[in-house]
Amino acid sequence: MAFDIEMIKKVYANFSSRVDAARNVVGKPLTLAEKILYAHLWDGNATKAFVRGTDYVDFAPDRVAMQDATAQMALLQFMQAGRPKVAVPSTVHCDHLITAKEGADIDLPRAKTESAEVFDFLSSVSNKYGIGFWKPGAGIIHQVVLENYAFPGGMMIGTDSHTVNAGGLGMVAIGVGGADACDVMAGLPWELKFPKLIGVKLTGKLNGWTSAKDVILKVAGILTVKGGTGSIVEYFGEGAKNLSCTGKGTICNMGAEIGATTSTFGFDDSMERYLRATNRADVADAANAIKDHLTGDPEVYANPEQYFDQVIEINLDELEPYLNGPFTPDLATPISKMKEVAAANGWPSKVEWGLIGSCTNSSYEDLSRAASVAKQAIAKGLGKKAEFGINPGSEQVRYTANRDGLLETFEDLDATIFTNACGPCIGMWDRVGAEKQEKNTIVHSFNRNFAKRADGNPNTYAFVTSPELVAALAIAGDLGFNPITDTLTNDKGEQVKLDPPVGDELPVKGYAVEDAGYQAPAEDGSKVEVLVSPTSHRLQLLDPFAPWEGTDLKGLKLLIKAKGKCTTDHISMAGPWLKFRGHLDNISNNMLIGAVNFFNDKTDSVKNQLTGEYGAVPATQRAYKAAGIGSIVVGDENYGEGSSREHAAMEPRHLGVRAVLVKSFARIHETNLKKQGMLALTFADKDDYNKIKEDDIIDIIGLTEFAPNKPLSVVLHHADGSEDTIAVNHSYNDQQIEWFKAGGALNIIRREAAAKAGK
Repeated sequence: MAFDIEMIKKVYANFSSRVDAARNVVGKPLTLAEKILYAHLWDGNATKAFVRGTDYVDFAPDRVAMQDATAQMALLQFMQAGRPKVAVPSTVHCDHLITAKEGADIDLPRAKTESAEVFDFLSSVSNKYGIGFWKPGAGIIHQVVLENYAFPGGMMIGTDSHTVNAGGLGMVAIGVGGADACDVMAGLPWELKFPKLIGVKLTGKLNGWTSAKDVILKVAGILTVKGGTGSIVEYFGEGAKNLSCTGKGTICNMGAEIGATTSTFGFDDSMERYLRATNRADVADAANAIKDHLTGDPEVYANPEQYFDQVIEINLDELEPYLNGPFTPDLATPISKMKEVAAANGWPSKVEWGLIGSCTNSSYEDLSRAASVAKQAIAKGLGKKAEFGINPGSEQVRYTANRDGLLETFEDLDATIFTNACGPCIGMWDRVGAEKQEKNTIVHSFNRNFAKRADGNPNTYAFVTSPELVAALAIAGDLGFNPITDTLTNDKGEQVKLDPPVGDELPVKGYAVEDAGYQAPAEDGSKVEVLVSPTSHRLQLLDPFAPWEGTDLKGLKLLIKAKGKCTTDHISMAGPWLKFRGHLDNISNNMLIGAVNFFNDKTDSVKNQLTGEYGAVPATQRAYKAAGIGSIVVGDENYGEGSSREHAAMEPRHLGVRAVLVKSFARIHETNLKKQGMLALTFADKDDYNKIKEDDIIDIIGLTEFAPNKPLSVVLHHADGSEDTIAVNHSYNDQQIEWFKAGGALNIIRREAAAKAGK
C-alpha cells in the first residue's frame, strides 16, 4: 500500500469537479499541466482564468520533500514558525552528505560518523514535527520519491531543483527554496506565477543505443539553459507512451537544466505498471478511476499549437544518442559528430572516468541496460580503459540489482559501487588527483556539468550522456568512440563491436529490499527535544533578519559585478561546503567565491572600497557589514541558474547585501531572494550593465513608494564625480513587497504565530 493513500484519494475525489470548473472558466480544452494546477488552487474551484506568465497564484501542494543539505535550513526556519506539526505529508532524505571515494562499504559508515550531528538533528526534528525520515544509504531523494510518494495528478514541492523528476509519474513537482517549503509545511498557501506551457510531441519509438536521456539532451540543445524559464514542459504523443516510467522521470529530471518550472507526462500504461511494481496498486486503481483527467484533453494533443505557447516535435525513431557539454548541459553534440567536434575544440579525447547514477539515471532499467553493455564487453574480451563508478538510486534498486547479478557484472569490469547517494553528481567525490587540476575528460549520466562541480577541478571536461553510453565510453576510453559504427580491439587482437544495450523496464522477479531505510515519525512529537549546540560548527539556530528601515537605500558599495554564467554553484558552492548547510554564518564564507569579477577576470577577488585592496568576496562583505554599510551584487543573464539552494540567497542577506541587480534571473533564485527580504532587480535596459563601475557608490530610489509594476531608480555615483541614473524593474507583487518590508517571509509567519498564541 502507498504512503498517504487517504490524502491521494482525497485529491482524486475533488479532481473531476475542479477540472470541470477550470474548463468552464478557461473556456477551452485543457492541457495536463493546467488540469493539475487548477485542481490545486488554494481557494478551491477556479473562478477565473489565469494569465500565463503574468498572474501570481496561490496553490495547495499535496506534499513536501527535502534532501539533507537543504532540509537543515528549511527545518531550522520551520522551527521558528510556531507550528506543532507539518500541515502536509513531508519527508527528509539523507543523500547529499555522503562522499564517494572507496565504495559504499567504506564511504557510508564514514559519512554516518562525520555527519552524525546533522543526521541526528534531522532525525529528531523529523520525529518531532511528523516528518518521514529516510536514513543515510536509503537512496537519492528523487528516486525514493518516485518509488514511494509520486502519484499521477499530484502537486509536490521539494527543496531541490530536481524535484521535477516526479513528473515521470504524472505530477506537477517543483523545486523551491526552504522558505517556500516552510510555508507549505506551516499550512500556508504556496505562491507561483502561473507558468507558460511548452508542448513536446514525441513520435516513434526509441531503438538501438538511443535512450530516454537523449530526448532531454536534444531538448536542452534546442531550448538552452534558460529556454524553459517560467514554463511547464508537457510531453505527449505515441512516443511518450512508448517510454518507461523511469525514462519519463529522467526526461523530467533534466528539465531543471533548461530552467523549466517543471515537466510532466500524462498517466499511461507505463505509469500503471510502475505503480503496481512498487506496491502501489491502490494508487493505480484510484488513478484509473479518473484517468481521463490525468492527461491532456484530446483536442489539445490533436492541435497543440492552439494550446501551448511553444511546440517542439521529436521523432524517437530518428533520434541519435547525444553527449552534452562540457561545462554546460545544453551544448548538445550527437555521438556521430563528437570525434570531429572534440578535435575542433581541443577537448581531451581520453576518457578518465565514467560515472553512472545520480537522481537522473539510477533506476533498475538504467542499471540493467548499462550492465548489458558491461556483460557483453567482458564476453568479447574487452576491459575498461577508464575508471568506472556506479551510484544506485535507492536501497531498493541496489538490493534488487544485486540479487539479479547486475552489480556483480559491473564489479567484473572492475567498477566501484558507491553508496546509494548523490556522490560525484553534486561534488561529493573525493577524486584522487583532482587537486592537481589537470586537463581531463569524464563522462557521466548526471544532469549538470558546470566547471568544478563534480570534482572541484576547473579543468575537468564533463559530458552528460546516458548510462549505456557511459559504459561504452568507459570501455573504449575515447570520447569520440561511436558504438553504433566503431569497433574495439579485444584481448586477442580482434576487432569487436558492441551490440546495442538491452534491459528490463522493471525487474522480472519484482523489486525486493530487506531494509529500505525509512523511519516513521513519532505519533506524538511534543516530547521530542531537538538539540542544537551553541558551539556547533555544523548547525546554528537562526536569528530573524532585520526589517526594512522604511527609507530608500543609499550609499551602497558595489560588492561584485559578476561576469557571464553565475549559477548557484558559483554563489554558494556545494562539495566540501555541504557540511555547513545548517550553519548560516560558516557557510557564508563561500559566498560568491566562484563568481568571475568583471573587472579583473578573477574569482574570489574583489576591491574593498574601504581599503582599496583586493580580497576574498566574503571577507570584503564582512568588512562592509562591520562598518554598517550595505552593498549590491550585479550579475549577468540567468543569474542563479542551477540548484534550488536558498543558501545562495541567505548568505548575501546574512552578510549585509541589500540588493541583487542583474540582466535576468533564474526562477527559483529570484523567489529565494524575495523570501529572504532581499531586493531582486533587473536592468530595464540590459546595456546599463556596462555603466556599473568598480568604485561606484549606489543608491536605490523609490522604495518608499514600492509597488507592483512600478520601476525603481538606481543612481550610480562614480569615483570621478559623475553620475548615471538608470531604471530597474522588479516582479514583486503586494505580498512579496510585504516580505521585503518585514525583513523576510518567515518574519510574517513568526509574527502571525505569536499573535495566534497570544490569543
